[in-house]
Amino acid sequence: MYNNGFYLNIINFKGGCVYVYVFLFLKNEINVLLFLFRSVEHTDGQSVLTDSLWRRYSEFELLRNYLLVYYPHIVVPPLPEKRAEFVWHKLSADNMDPDFVERRRIGLENFLLRIASHPILCRDKIFYLFLTQVFFFYSVFLKYSFDLADSRLKALNATFRVKNPDKVADRLYGVYKVHGNYGRVFSEWSAIEKEMGDGLQSAGHHMDVYASSIDDILEDEEHYADQLKEYLFYAEALRAVCRKHELMQYDLEMAAQDLASKKQQCEELATGTVRTFSLKGMTTKLFGQETPEQREARIKVLEEQINEGEQQLKSKNLEGREFVKNAWADIERFKEQKNRDLKEALISYAVMQISMCKKVGFGFSEYSRYSQSAYEFL
Repeated sequence: MYNNGFYLNIINFKGGCVYVYVFLFLKNEINVLLFLFRSVEHTDGQSVLTDSLWRRYSEFELLRNYLLVYYPHIVVPPLPEKRAEFVWHKLSADNMDPDFVERRRIGLENFLLRIASHPILCRDKIFYLFLTQVFFFYSVFLKYSFDLADSRLKALNATFRVKNPDKVADRLYGVYKVHGNYGRVFSEWSAIEKEMGDGLQSAGHHMDVYASSIDDILEDEEHYADQLKEYLFYAEALRAVCRKHELMQYDLEMAAQDLASKKQQCEELATGTVRTFSLKGMTTKLFGQETPEQREARIKVLEEQINEGEQQLKSKNLEGREFVKNAWADIERFKEQKNRDLKEALISYAVMQISMCKKVGFGFSEYSRYSQSAYEFL
């Protein structure tokens, strides 16, 4: 259990500030609580613990949502999943299960380290307050209406989700467990055989060892699966950046269409001709032409709206170009991070697979040898 478990991590921020965080998980009926202790250096050069605070998982979600809205051009690090359900886990429904808590702790720690190592996000004021202020959520976060600031992004989030994914690990686990039944069959068979009983008993034992090896294999694979799943969640962060760009492009196109429409209306009023069928053309034919004073007033209003529209269109163009420039720079940074992390993870995974094949191959060869000796008596 983690009642007395402390986990120390040092995060170096640019600017010379060094923070030491102590992660402590406690049993709670509702949430996993994360305690962080802040170390502050005094003028005499000594560091003392000045305060402590705790964060719920929901507050981590709020922090990430804030970063998504206020830094739309940045690939924001993902949070760990709330629950990973696989057949071989055999985890209880209790969110305070030690294995689950440990994986959640590592994921949240990695989330903070990713933000702290980012050249832009590490300087964010809200992130600093999240790590240092006790009443961060209530006194600071609520005044930022970021959850409603860009709700149109939700309309573009039309991704398809598979309800029943075909998980290779689940099927592999089932195959190995079927092999476990063979061990029982050989053991029962050996009880009724006299001459080949020893061979069958040994073959059954090695088949049991071969079948039980899947538990250790999948446990080792989980470590690398978590690293790969982090980048699976990163894909959603990349899609969020693309959706924001699509939304900005849509606003730009709507502004251009509105400006073109106003220019056409102004030209029609100035020349007195209507190029296309419109409600204005019908009312003119039914009720007659407007007076020159009315026409001049409308032209003046339209000219003001055209000037405002041109300025707005220019501003949106500049905003879009700046967004693309910043987003491209951060995506290039993300690519370097991804290539480095995935290369390390895949190399380690290949080494683990080699070790696994040697272990399983030895067990299967022993089973084959004893089973062959048993069949010689037939």
